[in-house]
Amino acid sequence: MTDDHPTSGPDVPAEHALGERAARRPRSLDPVELGFTPRKPVPWLAPFLLISTGIRTLLAMLFGAYLDKRELQNALDSKIAKQVGPDGGLWLDYVADLGDGFNATYSVAYLLAQPELEVDGHRLPRAQTLVMGGDQVYPSAAYEAYEDRCKGPYQAALPVTPPARPTLFAVPGNHDWYDGLTAFLRLFVRSRDRHFGGWGTGQSRSYFAVELPANWWLLGLDDQSGSYLDDPQLAYFDEVARRLGPQSRVILAVPAPTWAKSVDHPTAYDSIDYFVRTIIAPTGAHVRLLVSGDLHHYARYAGPERQLITCGGGGAYLYPTHKLPERIEVPPKDTLSRRASATRPYDLVARYPDAARSRRYGWGIFPRLPFRNPGFTTLLGTLHTLLMLAMAGVAANRTDSTEQRLFSVPLVIMLGVTLGAGLFAKPPSAGGKRHARHWILGVTHGLAHVGLAAAGTWAWLALPFYDWPWPLPVVAAAAVYGPVIGLVSSQVVAAYLLVAGSFGVNLNELFAGQGIEDSKSFLRMRITPDGTLTIYPIAVDRVSRDWQLNPDQSPTASWLTPKTTLTPRLAEPPITLT
Repeated sequence: MTDDHPTSGPDVPAEHALGERAARRPRSLDPVELGFTPRKPVPWLAPFLLISTGIRTLLAMLFGAYLDKRELQNALDSKIAKQVGPDGGLWLDYVADLGDGFNATYSVAYLLAQPELEVDGHRLPRAQTLVMGGDQVYPSAAYEAYEDRCKGPYQAALPVTPPARPTLFAVPGNHDWYDGLTAFLRLFVRSRDRHFGGWGTGQSRSYFAVELPANWWLLGLDDQSGSYLDDPQLAYFDEVARRLGPQSRVILAVPAPTWAKSVDHPTAYDSIDYFVRTIIAPTGAHVRLLVSGDLHHYARYAGPERQLITCGGGGAYLYPTHKLPERIEVPPKDTLSRRASATRPYDLVARYPDAARSRRYGWGIFPRLPFRNPGFTTLLGTLHTLLMLAMAGVAANRTDSTEQRLFSVPLVIMLGVTLGAGLFAKPPSAGGKRHARHWILGVTHGLAHVGLAAAGTWAWLALPFYDWPWPLPVVAAAAVYGPVIGLVSSQVVAAYLLVAGSFGVNLNELFAGQGIEDSKSFLRMRITPDGTLTIYPIAVDRVSRDWQLNPDQSPTASWLTPKTTLTPRLAEPPITLT
């Protein structure tokens, strides 16, 4: 099936092929038995996580060029893989944004690993090729995170290589890049033990080219969070281009749907446009499908030349669909690139979940924000308590002691921090433009917190606690006022996010704060021997939350099965490309 077979198969003992952990099935759900720790969804608004992720993002922006390992990959093999099924066609799966909470990640992995799925009357066998489209782990590319959030669940879903010997290819996303791609290369680009659960790893670099049946090709790009394509990568694809011709049809897997992001950030699509224009177009080959994750939903734009599909529903929190533009122009007309391809219109023809359901999900921010992110609620309560004590000290003119004066000094600082919420209002992408609505919404949000602090101070001064001897007022504030104001202020933030989201501001935070595990998706594709490509967009409305040991003890059977049957369906009717 490929130029670089994994060292496993029906004639290779499982212990030799995939190690002792895969050969010995777990006897319980204990992490020691499983070999990994099932993790809860990442609490994206947790204070320390926000700080650490912000630092990693800043370091990636400032020092990305110094950490970039793509130039060094020139020393690695430059193989071009080949994937063909036993009937001359091929089944191909695509999943992205998968390494988050166990329930969602494993629900998708479990479906991918089953010998066959029946979806809306279609019998879809397990794919011979699996493509992971980026962000295989969250929140950062640490070894433990990869083991617990990605490799472990996929190992449990397909413990041993089945006779068909499926092969895995992976595109690195921005979260895979936070350590300079070190962990990604160690997992997916190896010279020995070339397996990932029951899938053999098929690539020799962080990018890849795969020859598929009937003149179809799969190309996976690594653009290092939107930077220029490196010279070794371009040289590699120059070699690939020599094998393309006018009859060739290309599936291009990229780390982010820059065709959608270019609406807010016009230069986002430049690297893809450069690649298509300089590498693919001169051969006469046609890019028929662009596919990406990064945005955690399913959306398809159809145009005169190709399909543009976002499918980032592999496990990470749901991203909304109700603010997607109905029509986009690719490449955008206002790009700064002097030599760009001709602009073409693309219409939004399908999305999952649908716009109405996406809006309903947005309203869930009120109950989910405080309870999915207790650290964030605690931080709000602490800040508001300090702000109240500072305001109360000034209002009561009782700053006659050194201790109480300490709570009056931060008043200006606390007000500055609160008004700094204006900077929290931001466009969807880091490089997007700030408009008047961002500043208006942000300052209004900050003033709402100042108003809440003033009301809380007035209420606190009406209670007897503030007249107690020092330091009892502080103790009472921490024990009584803090928890209450933390919950109330979290609802102020929730209301801000809901209102701002209706204007297209802080949409990511509106949904990241909820950590919605349901509404997951992946693609199953079929290339027939005559060259017809059929895409089945598979939706999972509700993931499983309860698991049990699989009574089937055969080596390739999933270790765990859902207590309630998972019911996949099609997000839209199958798409056929020729």
